[in-house]
Amino acid sequence: MKKNILILLLVLFVPFLMQAQDLLDALRYSDIQVSGTARSGGMGNAFGALGGDFTSISINPAGLGVYRTSELTVTPKFTYGKTEGNYMNTLMEDTKYNFALNNLSYVTTIPTASRSEVGLISINLGIGYNRLKDFNSNSLMGGSGVTSSFLDDLIENANGEDLNGAGWSDFYEELAYYNPDTESGADLMYYDEEAGFWRSDIQKNPFDQNVENYPVSQRKSISRTGSIDEYSFAVGFNFNHKVYLGATLGVTDIYYRESSTYEEWDQQGNIPNFVDMQFDSYLRTTGTGYNFKFGVIYKPVNEVRLGASIHTPTFYDMHDFFHTAMYSRNDFDGTGVVDDSGFSPLNNYDYQLHTPLRATFSGAFVIAKKGLISVDYEYVDYSTAKLRRGGDGYNFTGENQEISDAYKSVGNIRVGGELRATNNLSLRAGYEYYPSAYKSASLGNDQFKSDDKLNIYSAGFGYRFGSFTFDLAYRLSKQQEHELPYSAPSSGYYPVPNPAKFDGSTNDVLFTLGFKF
Repeated sequence: MKKNILILLLVLFVPFLMQAQDLLDALRYSDIQVSGTARSGGMGNAFGALGGDFTSISINPAGLGVYRTSELTVTPKFTYGKTEGNYMNTLMEDTKYNFALNNLSYVTTIPTASRSEVGLISINLGIGYNRLKDFNSNSLMGGSGVTSSFLDDLIENANGEDLNGAGWSDFYEELAYYNPDTESGADLMYYDEEAGFWRSDIQKNPFDQNVENYPVSQRKSISRTGSIDEYSFAVGFNFNHKVYLGATLGVTDIYYRESSTYEEWDQQGNIPNFVDMQFDSYLRTTGTGYNFKFGVIYKPVNEVRLGASIHTPTFYDMHDFFHTAMYSRNDFDGTGVVDDSGFSPLNNYDYQLHTPLRATFSGAFVIAKKGLISVDYEYVDYSTAKLRRGGDGYNFTGENQEISDAYKSVGNIRVGGELRATNNLSLRAGYEYYPSAYKSASLGNDQFKSDDKLNIYSAGFGYRFGSFTFDLAYRLSKQQEHELPYSAPSSGYYPVPNPAKFDGSTNDVLFTLGFKF
C-alpha cells in the first residue's frame, strides 16, 4: 500500500517539476474557461442559448445567427491576482498585475434577397478574437524544519531505485554532483565508493532503507505568464426567427512561460558541509492549433431558448524550450565556503497535443422582455486528451495511459442573469463552477488533487446610447490547487514531501465598447 501511494504521488506530481511532456501539459492546455466581452463575462459566460454576443461563437456558434444588425466590439481587461501558499503550516503570498486584450470582433448581417420573415431570414458572418485562458500568476511557498529534500529524488534516480525507471538526467542529477573533468556541478551529491551508491550530506543515515534527513528550510517561487487565444471564423443562419444554426473554425494560439526558483538551506547549522542550494528552471511552450464547432439554438416560444453545441478536439502542434541551473555553497573543513554551479543543455522539443471533445447544453428563459436567466452545462472528458508524435518519434504510450488513469469527465456549470432596468441600462450577474479534472481515487487511494476547483463570481452593467454600447464587468475567480515543491521519490526509501495548498484570488475588470450598424 505504501508503494502504491508513492507511485501515485509520482504520477500526479512529477509533471510539475520535469521538462518531459506529460499529463500536466495535457490538462494545462485542455482546461479552458472561455472569456470575451464584458456583457458575457458579467453573466457568467452563460451564452450557449442566447447568442447575439461574440463570446457565444466560442461556446455555441449558432449564437451568431441571432444577430439582427452588424456589430464591432473591443474589450480590454485589467487583472489583479493574489495567490496564498500554505506549506508546512507556513503562509506566504504573492501578487501580479496584468493588462490584456480580451476580445476584438466584427459581425456582419446579410439579409436574404427576398427579405422574407419566413424560411432563411439572414446569413451572418463573424470574425474575431476571444481569450480562452490566462496563465498569469505569481506564487510562493516555504517552510522550515522540513525533513524531506529536493535531493532525495535525484539520489534515488542516480541509484536506479525509481520504480518508474527514471534515471540520470542532464537537467537534474548531472547538475547536482561535481564533475572534475568539466569542473562543473553543484557538488551536492557524491558517490560513496565503499557503500557503492550515491548520497548527500543532508542524509543522516544514508545506509538505511528508511533514509532520514537533517531538517532544512525551503522556499520556492513560481512565475507564470501567457495565454490561450482563439481566432474565430464563423457563419450563422437564422430560420424563421426560431431555429439558428452556426459553425466556427477556431484557430488557437498558445504561449506559456514558467520560471521557478527553489531554495534549500541549513537554518539550524547542523548539517555537515552543506550551507545552501538553489535550483532554477525555465519552460517556454508555444503552440498553434485548430478546431471546429457546430451548434443549434431553438426558440419554441418567445420566452424559451434551447441550445446545444459540440466542439471537436483542438489539434495542436507544440514546441517546448527548457533549461535548468543549480547553485550551491558548501563549507568544507580546510577550504571554507565554496561556491559551485551547474548548467543544463538547452532543450528544444516538438510534439502534438489533442485536447478532449466538448459538448454544451444550454437553456434560457426570457421574463417579459425585462430580464432573462441562462444556464450552460458543458461536458468534457479530460481522460481522452492525447499526446502525439514526439519530434524524436516518441509515441507517448505511457503518458497517455497516465492521463486516462488520473483524469475523469466533468460537468462545468455557467449561470447568468440580466435585468433591463431602463430602456438603456441593463444589470447583470453570473456564476461559473469548474470542478477538478482529477479522479477522487486512483490505484485504490484517495487523491487530494480531486479537491482542486475554480469558482467565478461576476457582475456588471451595460448602457446603450444610439448605435453605441458600453459594457463593464467585474469577475472574481477563486481557485484552489495543490502542488509539491519538488519531485516525490517512489521507492519508499526516502522521505516524501508534503503538498502545498494554493488559494488564488483573481480580480478582472472588463470594458467593452461596441458599435452597431
